[in-house]
Amino acid sequence: MSNEKVRIEGLDSENWYECCALEVSEEQRDFIESNAISIAQSKFESTLKPYAIYFEDQIAGFLMFNSVPEELDGYWIYRIMVDKKYQGKGIGKAATELMISEMAKLPNVNKIVVGYHPENQGAHKLYQSLGFIDEGERFGKEMAVIKYL
Repeated sequence: MSNEKVRIEGLDSENWYECCALEVSEEQRDFIESNAISIAQSKFESTLKPYAIYFEDQIAGFLMFNSVPEELDGYWIYRIMVDKKYQGKGIGKAATELMISEMAKLPNVNKIVVGYHPENQGAHKLYQSLGFIDEGERFGKEMAVIKYL
């Protein structure tokens, strides 16, 4: 997948509702909050930065990260999802690479952290392919993996 076909844009009055309508596959539903909940959360936690993922000119996914460091002294990826109709095309990886580039612009970023359910094999493969390392950190039911910049 070339990054030319994938872009991320900040969530706004034009694209938020369409992001709410996106869905993951049935087997992924237990692993991620709905986009609507994530968008609502971003309205109450001003450091969260929500984005729409576009594939060509269609909204294909949603992502969100925190713009301040948190646990493990890292900047956290809160959400990354690709609609079930667009999965398997490399969109998630391309969007995550774009998100990492955006996060790298934040002040004093030296590591990015993401948590996910250990049974979520898609997330595991994605983050491993992007250089995230499992150092054994756990938060409740989720494992946290780290990418050093």
